[in-house]
Amino acid sequence: MSDEFVVDNPRSERVKRVAQLATRAGRRKQGKFLAEGPQPVREALRLWLRTWESPDVNAASQQRIPAQYAPQEYLPALEALYFDPAALERHPGVASLLDQVRGTLFDPQRELPPEARLFLREATEEVLAAMGDAETSQGILAVCRPPAIQFEGLDSLLVGMRETTVWAAEDGTSTAGTIVDYAPVRLAPVLVRLQDPGNVGTLIRVADAAGAGVVVLTPGSTDPWAPKVVRAAAGSHFHIPVATGIDLDQLTTFVRENGAQVLAADGYAATSLAELQLQEESSASLLHPTYWLLGNEAHGLSDHEGALADYGVAIPLYGQAESLNVALAGALCLYASAIAQRSAPEAQVPQTLPPTGHEEYAPLSALTEHPFERGGTR
Repeated sequence: MSDEFVVDNPRSERVKRVAQLATRAGRRKQGKFLAEGPQPVREALRLWLRTWESPDVNAASQQRIPAQYAPQEYLPALEALYFDPAALERHPGVASLLDQVRGTLFDPQRELPPEARLFLREATEEVLAAMGDAETSQGILAVCRPPAIQFEGLDSLLVGMRETTVWAAEDGTSTAGTIVDYAPVRLAPVLVRLQDPGNVGTLIRVADAAGAGVVVLTPGSTDPWAPKVVRAAAGSHFHIPVATGIDLDQLTTFVRENGAQVLAADGYAATSLAELQLQEESSASLLHPTYWLLGNEAHGLSDHEGALADYGVAIPLYGQAESLNVALAGALCLYASAIAQRSAPEAQVPQTLPPTGHEEYAPLSALTEHPFERGGTR
């Protein structure tokens, strides 16, 4: 690559702007975040390819399919990628994905919209070190834009929705194409004022691994887009929606009205996780759609926050440890629910109630017909 396409000045304005994303003020001002290292960058590239590389489905097929992934607008968008060629040699998987991105990005036969355009640049080791937050630069760094998820929009994700592709012809007519059904969320952690970036990142990764539908953070929690959180999550930000600043009272009322239960991880609760794992017919069965409340590292859940749950659940301690780290406790709770929900015969799994009062809740994008049906035009 010629020198004119290499970012080599660590004191340039571009480098300074990227470096500012290591701070909360910089992220708020620019509306962007850093994804450093091969794992997050690899998943950012895969998400971009899944969004923009896929060929158009034949409109005549008009097929209806279940969604394999979360809706794209609930996930981050890749905007820029800076790399050291030596790092790509060490990580051939990332290099292969980048080649695929280039093939799509610079294909003269494809007309990509402005939001699909990427800024790709080789950068020197000094520049990448100046841009990043990690103590030791790994030679690959992406700039991404987080999704803007407010409660009005999150609600439609929680209860399930469908996306219809509408094919517009030159004569002004349109045809409905593929319909993608997004199932209601059956499992989610709710991080209540969690402060440690490592804990938050780990729980995002665990929620992704357990098949949860979303990670929710209440006000007072650490910024889930901070570099330390993104590194701890190891790419899971690009798999599972992360909603922050969500009011706990509003959330618990809404999900309960739509057929889910709210359980609180509470070390002093009378009911233990071990007991729930043995009780399929209990009113607090792990088979039910469940939102787990996980409280602040130092203070746990307040009395008010704990009272918002249907039940408190304790993790039994069989040894002499006083307590468990919140990330480990959350992992045990999420996996207990995930295993129960996925292991039970379908007939035993309670069905989520259909949403009520649709008119009160607006999805992220424009609606057509059904209040929870989103339309896209191709």
